Amino acid sequence: MPEIEFMQTSGGNVMSDRPTWDEYFIKIVELVKSRSTCLRRQVGALIVKDKRILSTGYNGAPSGCKHCSEVGCLREKLNVPSGERHELCRGVHAEQNAIAQAAYSGTSIRGGTIYVTDQPCVLCAKLAINAGIEKIVFKGDYPDKLSMDLLQEAGIRVVKYSD
Repeated sequence: MPEIEFMQTSGGNVMSDRPTWDEYFIKIVELVKSRSTCLRRQVGALIVKDKRILSTGYNGAPSGCKHCSEVGCLREKLNVPSGERHELCRGVHAEQNAIAQAAYSGTSIRGGTIYVTDQPCVLCAKLAINAGIEKIVFKGDYPDKLSMDLLQEAGIRVVKYSD
């Protein structure tokens, strides 16, 4: 379990345990992923700046399109391994949706942190870099070395969160 901060309340002697900011946002992103309609991997993303939530996203079909849970998974049918052939998926990734939702509402995410349930793929890493994300906190693994190489080259701070 991650380290818990202990903060003294204004009463002077009453202690209460509170989650760290990373733990708080990771718990929220776990809830966000529960909206996913992907049959293979449910992913959630949350963009934060100055400890304020700016945008959320989960993986699923584009707005107005049928979800994989309704029509089936093309990647499953074609036996495409995880981390390969992203173009053979009708779903939009959680990070892509979070970035798109911020853009849709005119919210700048430059200088923000994105929390993700899984390591970003190379497509999402490139979007995060160009959107001005400064830090990525992720929980689960994903088989995409190029993603991590690009994030490092771009100077993005990458943190793997563990319980």
